[in-house]
Amino acid sequence: MFLGPPGAGKGTQAVRLARARHLAHLSTGDLLRAAVAEGTPLGRAADAHIRAGRLVPDDLVLGALRERIGRSDARAGFVLDGFPRTLAQARALDAMAELDAVVSFELPEPVLLERLAGRRICPKCGAVYHVSASPPREPGRCDRDGVELRQRPDDRPEAVSVRLRVYAEQTEPVLAYYRERGLLRPLDASGSTDEVARRLTALLEGE
Repeated sequence: MFLGPPGAGKGTQAVRLARARHLAHLSTGDLLRAAVAEGTPLGRAADAHIRAGRLVPDDLVLGALRERIGRSDARAGFVLDGFPRTLAQARALDAMAELDAVVSFELPEPVLLERLAGRRICPKCGAVYHVSASPPREPGRCDRDGVELRQRPDDRPEAVSVRLRVYAEQTEPVLAYYRERGLLRPLDASGSTDEVARRLTALLEGE
């Protein structure tokens, strides 16, 4: 499991690790955004919460995750990205899966704000860019398919401040929950993607 505040880079590292180790990458955020894009009942219910930067209610998140964990590609193992976000979710997850380790991505708030403000997403293929750290070859256009990049509604300044406050209030107690169980592994998430990946590999191989 990868936990950390918005913008800490846990999603990028989760994708890399899942590909390298042939694991399923499970992101409740991605699951919910896909449901919103598809206009499913779950997506319509979650949309208003996502746009405002609020946590999506547990029954919606857990329903999406339970369905995803049940698919065949997750049976051999998975990387859980950004979930759980509350103690209630953590306890509900205990009934669904057994965890090997919980990696906490740690980064100062000013760096988080800069990362989120510059993040851009391709609405077609899901590729992630940053206006300064990893810009596309053509400004504002995806390198893969040429589609115009967008800023996620929850990356806008008014939503980011809410997301960081919600994280501090509701998600940090989850870290204490896993720390008490001996599962928590802090990770310095500063530096380049490759630097963080090397630290993560060293951390996991030391288990």
